[in-house]
Amino acid sequence: MNMATLGALFAVFLFVGILCLLSLGRRIGSRRLARDGEAAAKGLGALEGAIFALLGLVLAFTFSGALTRFDYRRQLVIEEANAIGTAWLRIDLLPERTREPMRDLFRRYLDSRIETYEKVPDMAAVRAELERSAGLQAEIWDLAVSAAPESGSSAAPMLLLPALNAMFDITTTRTEVSRHHPPPVVFAMLGVLALACALFAGHDMAVSSRLNLLHSVAFALVLSVTVYVIIDLEFPRIGMIRVEDSDQVLRELRTGMD
Repeated sequence: MNMATLGALFAVFLFVGILCLLSLGRRIGSRRLARDGEAAAKGLGALEGAIFALLGLVLAFTFSGALTRFDYRRQLVIEEANAIGTAWLRIDLLPERTREPMRDLFRRYLDSRIETYEKVPDMAAVRAELERSAGLQAEIWDLAVSAAPESGSSAAPMLLLPALNAMFDITTTRTEVSRHHPPPVVFAMLGVLALACALFAGHDMAVSSRLNLLHSVAFALVLSVTVYVIIDLEFPRIGMIRVEDSDQVLRELRTGMD
């Protein structure tokens, strides 16, 4: 079961849980009102305000962090395309006999990089493709190191090798950034706070003779959808929110290599 499915299940659980706790809170509040009258609600405002404020703070921070990481992942795709494009142009510094073999390696390498992210969420296939990319990196580097001195100019090793190093480094950066997510306890805390707020909101609704279904459903829907969007932003290749549009720059670069 991938994270998109887990996120959807968590949102559904949260939606149902909020509705249940709204109803439970209203029942508790009704009993207290029947027993204590208007004094039942005294002293709870500060407590409720603190919990609702904490929920808002956690929601804001998790959403902001998820959106920042989403934008950064898109930016890294552009940086990798630029790094590969720069190294591709500097192949012309190599001796003529090695240029076409190097270009062929570059085409295979870029194909591997594109396929790596197209195979998500099949992580076994992703790991296999990453190993293939690493093997191609080694072949590219070995050919560049052996061929650069034959160019008869210091420009080849000085310009091509750093460009290759940058092209390889961005691969590691993208792989590691794709693994950066908040600890699961943060999402658990978010769910607990949402349920606690639902309990207090239901308690406050006890003054009404009937449960307001529209407001209850809207409250549960807004919170659960917000949490789902946060989770979806954290895993932008397996949910509804996708970062795959940014991969178009890599595909366009690959087309330009033919």
